[in-house]
Amino acid sequence: MVEDDGLTVVDSLMVASQWEAFAGAVEAWGVPIPRLVLTSSHVEFAGGSTRFRLAGVYGTRQASALLDQPANVEVFRHLFPDSASQFGDDFRTRTVTHVVAEAAQLTPAVVVVPTAGQMLENLVAVVPGADIVFAGAMCSFGVIPAAYDGDPATWANALDQIVELAPIVVPGHGPIGGEEEVRTLQAYLRACVDAEGDPTRVESGPWDAWPGQEWTPVNVQRAAMLADDDASPPPILLDRLGLG
Repeated sequence: MVEDDGLTVVDSLMVASQWEAFAGAVEAWGVPIPRLVLTSSHVEFAGGSTRFRLAGVYGTRQASALLDQPANVEVFRHLFPDSASQFGDDFRTRTVTHVVAEAAQLTPAVVVVPTAGQMLENLVAVVPGADIVFAGAMCSFGVIPAAYDGDPATWANALDQIVELAPIVVPGHGPIGGEEEVRTLQAYLRACVDAEGDPTRVESGPWDAWPGQEWTPVNVQRAAMLADDDASPPPILLDRLGLG
C-alpha cells in the first residue's frame, strides 16, 4: 500500500530465498518503507523482518512477547527441513516496536484489526478503499494450515470476521481469494475439531488434495487437547521436533 509517506508491508516471508525477491520488488517503487505489519510471530511471516530494518514493526502483544525471545533455529530447521540450510546460527528476527491491542487506523488507507486462531493473538490489515484484507497467517488457501500453537475452533469462528472485512482476501499461503476460499478453510478447521483427536475421522473435502498433509494430525490433536483444557504443545509436534 503506497501512501504519501511511503509503503506499508504486511509480513516479511521466512528465509532469504523468499524475502530478497519480495523486498526487491517492494523497493523498486523507490519510496520509503515506514511500516511492517506482522500478522503472526511465526517465522513464515516474520522471518524476513530484519530485511526491513528501518520500518516500524506492528504486531500483537503475543507477537511482541515471542519476538523478544531469541530465534530458535533448531526448531525452525525441524519444522521446515526444505529450508533448513537457510537458518544460520545467526538467524534472527526483529522485535515488535508498536503493539496493536485493538482495531486502529494505522494510516489514512490502512486499518489494522486484531483477531485470533492461528495463534492466540493475530493481526490483519484492511484497505477499505480497495476492498482488500491482508489476512496473512489467518488464511491458507489450497494449503493445509498449521495450528500447532493456535486454536482451530477459535480460528474457524474468527474467519466469519475476515469475510466481513473485505471481499478480496490476500492469504499468507496460496493464491488471492475471497469468501469461497475462506469458507473452505473454515470447513477444514471445523473438520479437525469434529474429529475429536482422531485424524482418520477428518471429514473428506477439497483439503484431501492440499499440500502439507503432515499438519492435519497436529491440528486434530491440538483441537482435541484444547477441548480438554490442555494448552500444552501437541505430542505429535514434539516428536517432529525431536523433543518427544
